[in-house]
Amino acid sequence: MSDSKPLTHAGSEPEEHALEAALRPRNLDDFVGQARVRQQLSLVLEAAKIRERSADHVLLSGPPGLGKTTLSMIIAAEMNAPLRISSGPAIQHAGDLAAILSSLTEGEVLFLDEIHRMSRPAEEMLYMAMEDFRVDIVVGKGAGATAIPLDLPPFTLVGATTRAGLLPGPLRDRFGFTGHLEFYAVEELELVLRRSAMMLDLRVTSAAFSEIAGRSRGTPRIANRLLRRVRDWALVHKLEEIDAQSAAAALDMYEVDSRGLDRLDRSVLEALCLKFGGGPVGLSTLAIAVGEETETVETVAEPYLVREGLMGRTPRGRIAMPSAWQHLGIAMPKDAIFASAQSYENDED
Repeated sequence: MSDSKPLTHAGSEPEEHALEAALRPRNLDDFVGQARVRQQLSLVLEAAKIRERSADHVLLSGPPGLGKTTLSMIIAAEMNAPLRISSGPAIQHAGDLAAILSSLTEGEVLFLDEIHRMSRPAEEMLYMAMEDFRVDIVVGKGAGATAIPLDLPPFTLVGATTRAGLLPGPLRDRFGFTGHLEFYAVEELELVLRRSAMMLDLRVTSAAFSEIAGRSRGTPRIANRLLRRVRDWALVHKLEEIDAQSAAAALDMYEVDSRGLDRLDRSVLEALCLKFGGGPVGLSTLAIAVGEETETVETVAEPYLVREGLMGRTPRGRIAMPSAWQHLGIAMPKDAIFASAQSYENDED
């Protein structure tokens, strides 16, 4: 199977992490987009400061790259409190969570990324910690086991999840504030890019910002990553200013097209249209056709293709929508139209 990582999906290397950290806004005023969540969160934090108490626990949900980690750092900064960062997959035993909780200081912000992946025993311990600021440490086993209560200082838990539906109800209900982050509009991404370009000391035209933003899949993390790749292209070509033509040429070289589709996305669409006549086709068959794991196609490529109206999911399998044929520049067969209509009719049934 292919090990290549498309630019819009690639995991960040240490240098990328450092650059992303440098570009993160430090306060709510600098945070671009998510106006409703930002306004609500500002009110929660301001009220906590007036009461001189720790802020309520915060749950942030939404797709990757929209600013959940950044907001957790901003919460700590706004409350003038230290920040502790961990993740759900790292907490597989109640003892792991107990060790973290027992070392917290008063007012500290604990950020748990992918909180839905935490183990069930740890979740149950977290219930009491969030509500009563107390945990029971069990010593011994069997009939001789003893529960030792341990009081915790008031703290603020910030949980982040890309799959809020997997959180158990009792845990979700213990968060005082829940914010769902939405994908960014192109205009908002342009503001993100302008701020990043200024910090990177780049000269970029307005048209170039629009070009990059339009290919960023509504995600600031991807927008900043594409900006850095365009910067590299301009540096190698000795350009003092990046215009729309240069930005487009750079991103075309990195196989990111005008709608933000990368190599994997286009491979899926081309296989669907050219090899299977627009579908319907099963997910595993489609994955084999593009040389990728089934999970990769389903979790990496498919969500964006469905959101963009290029692919449809039906009980009979995946189908190519009319806009997919148009985007690939391929004439849509008449029987493909029938297949799409029939698939959706079955889906509704």
